[in-house]
Amino acid sequence: MPDDMGVGPTTKSGAPHRVGGFLYRRVGDRWEWSDAVARMHGYEPGAIVPTTELLLSHKHPEDRPHVAQTLEAIRTSGGSFSSRHRIVDTKGRTRSVVVVVVGDRLVDESGEIIGSSGFYVDVTETLGETVKESVDELVAEIASSRAAIEQAKGMLMLVYAIPADRAFDVLTWHSQETNIKVRDVAERLLARVAADFEVPAAVRTHFDHVLLRN
Repeated sequence: MPDDMGVGPTTKSGAPHRVGGFLYRRVGDRWEWSDAVARMHGYEPGAIVPTTELLLSHKHPEDRPHVAQTLEAIRTSGGSFSSRHRIVDTKGRTRSVVVVVVGDRLVDESGEIIGSSGFYVDVTETLGETVKESVDELVAEIASSRAAIEQAKGMLMLVYAIPADRAFDVLTWHSQETNIKVRDVAERLLARVAADFEVPAAVRTHFDHVLLRN
């Protein structure tokens, strides 16, 4: 998983955030953390396999009941929401984080929801209204990144006749091979297709008929 899901470590306001992504998959109740999220909790990347029980064990005792409800929402319904709470890392240090799910639901070939994705923002060193402003900026930037990624996924799904999750796997693989963020891979693909790819007239005409008969 790209460490920052396409967004850098600071917002336009310059707030000193650390940002990292996560994935949740219903099958097996499995969580996946980016390197940044692992470090927020005090772990070296890849050192542990996150579970719901482990996540809750790191929540501040006063915040745990609220966070349990948030985790249950991620595990069941998905949707867009955010939660600000405190986590306690492996060394006993308390950090303030904002966990955001930007409506990113993982679905299988039949359209059934199989998980969710989102990101953590470490706001320990950020005060007052800067938090809300910076998180709003991050959400907007993530949403913009997702738009490009979804368009690129759609192209791959059409050209290769593959489902959405496999299309994202292709983008992720290329990101890892080239050490380029997934968002940038998607944006470059869109730009190259717009500049270099011409749909034959016969294909466009056939699509016109499909669209009008839909």
